[in-house]
Parts: sequence; C-alpha cells; structure tokens
Amino acid sequence: MDDQVSKLRELGILMREHGPEMIMALIILITGLFLTKWAIQTLKKLLAKFLKNTATISIVANSVGVFMLGIVIVASGMELGARPGPLIALIMIIVLSVIGVIVIFRPLIPTLPFKVGNTVKTGDLLGKVEATTILNTRLRTFDGKTFFVPNRQILDGIVINYHFTKTRRVKINVTIRYDQDLLKAKQVIEAVMTEDARILSKPSPQVYVLALGPRGVEIGGRCWVNNLKYWVTKCELLEKTKLRFDAESIEFAYPQMDINHRTDLGICCPKGMDPEKFNQ
Repeated sequence: MDDQVSKLRELGILMREHGPEMIMALIILITGLFLTKWAIQTLKKLLAKFLKNTATISIVANSVGVFMLGIVIVASGMELGARPGPLIALIMIIVLSVIGVIVIFRPLIPTLPFKVGNTVKTGDLLGKVEATTILNTRLRTFDGKTFFVPNRQILDGIVINYHFTKTRRVKINVTIRYDQDLLKAKQVIEAVMTEDARILSKPSPQVYVLALGPRGVEIGGRCWVNNLKYWVTKCELLEKTKLRFDAESIEFAYPQMDINHRTDLGICCPKGMDPEKFNQ
C-alpha cells in the first residue's frame, strides 16, 4: 500500500513539474499525425494529375509523409526537453533509412489491384469494394450481400477491375431477319449512338455485320463511354434501339423453323390407304 502511495506521489510531482510540457508534446504529436495524413492524401491527388504511375506517386507521397513524421517527433521531443542536436540526428537517420526502404522495396511489395469504391470481379464474386485491411477485403455484391475475401486469395487469382480505366466500350448486338433492310438497320443503330451526348466522339461509334446466323443477320454497334456512365448508357441504348426499330418497321429475328411439304416425291402409298389422304 505504501509503495502505491509513493508511486502516486511521484506521479503527482512529475505531472506538476512537467505536466504542461507533456500535454503540449502530446498535442503536437496528435496534430502532426493528422496533418501528415492529410498532406499525404493531398499530395497523392496532386501528383495523380501529372503522373500516371501509381507506384511512383505512392513512393513520393509516403517518403514526404515519413519526413514530416520525423519533424513532428523532433518537435514533440524538444517540447519534452530533449536536446535538439542528438535528437535531430537520430530521427533523421531513422527517417532516411525508412525512405530508403520505401524507395527500394516498395515496388516489390504486392498491392491490391483496386481501391475503395471500385467495382471488381474476383473469382465468382462481383461487387463494389467497401474497405480493405491487411488481411482481407470487404466486398458488397449488388444483391446486398457482404463478403470478406482474404487478400491472399485475391493476389493469387484473376481480378477484373471495371473502374481501372477511364472509358469503356459499349456493345449493342441485335439480329434482324434476312428480308429486312440491312443498310437501314445499320444507319439506325449508328444514329442511336451518335445522338446520345454521353457517347465519346473518339473513337467514333461503329456498326458491323458480325455474322450471318441461322436466325438472321447479326449486327453489332460499338461505342465508347466514360466508365462511371457505362451501365446506364448501355441499358438506355438498347431501349432506344428497340424503339427506333419499331418506328422504322425493322423486325428482329426470332427462332423459327421452315417446313416444306411436297407431294411429288413418288412415295408409295401404303396398301389399303387412300392416296389423296396419304399425300395430305
């Protein structure tokens, strides 16, 4: 009991003598950590406007963050009464060592091929990335389910990132009957794409004959759109194509079978059956 009382007395003396310095050092440390995090995020956004290599952006931003963190630690230590000379020398050695490790080994460290907010497909799962940790990735599918996928499984498998590129190609495939006006159908599909303000002019929309299938002529329209507008644009282009085909009296192909009935093949009528009924 006496030992505990003596320890509390010593703590009280320490707080009375150095309490303001300790509180100020803690404030400097916490504020510096928040400012460092904000500076790293801001620098990444700024560098992304000039650089396309994400690895380079990450190395530069993290190196600046480590340097700023070293300054914060030095300032916090000096507030506690540490001598600036040896403290600055020690912190700078540590900072330079960490920056060297980042520059040398950062490109060799595997990273996840997406960021929070991207729509990805990994394995049989398709959904939006909600969060990532060192161990797993939280993926929310479009039917409302949440999956926690191990990062090791993601790194070892094939991942499709639908938001990795800024643009994406829209495909409009239709099949018309052989007796329809092919050139008119192609013109209608091209008009539907070019009249939509979301469709990019470069590459320009194109319409091709894909195949002469068993049901009809297969036609494909191809155009490019900003990635974030892909899904809505594709759905609305399909709807517009259907309505324009109806307005232009262009008929889609559908599964059908032609049956030819012939009576001139000379097949013998079975004995006892009326020939006219047999031919029918």
